[in-house]
Amino acid sequence: MLIPCPLCGPRDLREFSPRGAAVTLERPDAEALPEEWHAYLHLRDNPAGATRELWWHGAGCGAWLIVERNTVTHEVIGVSLVTGEPEQ
Repeated sequence: MLIPCPLCGPRDLREFSPRGAAVTLERPDAEALPEEWHAYLHLRDNPAGATRELWWHGAGCGAWLIVERNTVTHEVIGVSLVTGEPEQ
């Protein structure tokens, strides 16, 4: 599987490390209720199909990426850099 790194171009899967669902970028505020933290930490979807994941290009440029892919077919739908800005 090739992942199209926005900085390096198409690269082999072995250069990357998956780090879980991209939902981890949507961290609750420090003052959030315990229920919100529980949902953030423990209640995750495990979809069969399109998903957004956090990947690290550790053997390449070191960039953090959001990879949109289909978990059934492994087709990469899109890739973007993690910017630090919350996504809407």
